Amino acid sequence: MLVRSPPQNLTRLLLGMLAAVSATGCSTVGYYGHLAHGEYAMLAARRPIERVVADPAVDESLKARLRVAEQARAFASERLGLPRNASYTQYADLHRPYATWNVFAAAEFSVDALEHCYLIVGCLAYRGYFDRAHAEAEVARLQAQGLETWIGGSAAYSTLGWFADPILNTMLRWDDDELAGTIFHELAHQRLFVGGDTEFNESFATFVQREGLREWRAAQGLPPADSADEGRADEFDRLVLDARERLRALYASPLTAEAMRERKREEIEALRAGYAQLRDRQWQGRGLYDDWINSEINNAKLVPFGLYHRWVSAFAELFAQQQNVWPAFYDAAAKIAHLDAEARAQALSRLATP
Repeated sequence: MLVRSPPQNLTRLLLGMLAAVSATGCSTVGYYGHLAHGEYAMLAARRPIERVVADPAVDESLKARLRVAEQARAFASERLGLPRNASYTQYADLHRPYATWNVFAAAEFSVDALEHCYLIVGCLAYRGYFDRAHAEAEVARLQAQGLETWIGGSAAYSTLGWFADPILNTMLRWDDDELAGTIFHELAHQRLFVGGDTEFNESFATFVQREGLREWRAAQGLPPADSADEGRADEFDRLVLDARERLRALYASPLTAEAMRERKREEIEALRAGYAQLRDRQWQGRGLYDDWINSEINNAKLVPFGLYHRWVSAFAELFAQQQNVWPAFYDAAAKIAHLDAEARAQALSRLATP
């Protein structure tokens, strides 16, 4: 399902969502009600960026960050061919550290996510909440069913262009490159989105983010960004993905449950040991992921890895084939998006193969 030409009436949309799910049970209706309330609160907190910048009571450091956001937003449409709309032209202070908290779940002997299917966006590997308490209540419910869980905070939030998404205070924790890149990433979702295909959507948006940021820095006369941290992130992803595949093979074996639990513990400790070696030998002791690796690791915590990067190299090749011309690239990507899931994966696999 491709998402295009969204309506702009929030009330009509949310009432339609609630009506559509009313037959599926109170818990589902309650969840959509939570989303409706959170979305209303976010939209109510918006202020046009120009008004925030003109307000003498606003801190100058906030104004400086919002000016960067304004410049990146204009660049996104003028140079990258991304949607020209009201998204990211307003600012909202949510007075909390994250925009949403996403709950991931998986069975004890599975690295496949418990999927949740939604109107508009299709099935996703998580369920998002606008406050931590609701997320923790969902965790308790899932754990009572014997599932492993993990909560991940998200600083950015997108309605895929259904509404005018604002710049959030949670996004300003990042440096200017990450702020600009996030704007490019979220607008890329508005340009092209395939319902139910997270790997396609996130890889496409991640490529637009990376290439857009390269062009953004060049346009400002800045040197290319240091790729070392990006390389370390890719190395860490590969380390975790390899561990996840070893666990997948383990869970398919005929071992008893107790023997499988012991092997599972060994694989998780091997992941920690592999990270320590990577950090100490190749990263000169830079513990970029110490907090993640030293806290509890379970199947649910491994779910998000690979979702954002699997097809980035395929989209890079597609961009090169289109002579680095953004409109031609988007047209070519849309043709792949319209294929069925199997054909789409095959097309991207061919592009990703040198």
